[in-house]
Amino acid sequence: MITDECINCGACEPECPNTAIYEGGVEWRWGDGTSLTEVEMGDGTVVASSEPMEPVSDEFYYIVSDKCTECMGFHEEPQCAAVCPVDCCVEDPEYRESEEDLLTKKSWMHEEA
Repeated sequence: MITDECINCGACEPECPNTAIYEGGVEWRWGDGTSLTEVEMGDGTVVASSEPMEPVSDEFYYIVSDKCTECMGFHEEPQCAAVCPVDCCVEDPEYRESEEDLLTKKSWMHEEA
């Protein structure tokens, strides 16, 4: 997650291998930076990966937790945290995933056609 100490510098956004980081107020898409074409939501509805989704924050850069793999399978540490000048990219205590779950998510988002 990105805390409200964010200074909106944007250093984190290009470092994300999943395109899970967006500027405040900007709509996000499942397909950005992934090979997904459609996604089945928790309620069973299917959404095209190109469909714009509501921003998580209107004020600060934000991380879409459902797309974040904490850089597992790409880097040894989360790159957003590594480049953040004010240390506001931190683990979300309310959204914890195991290494296995993160690697499974990475494989799901980056299936080779």
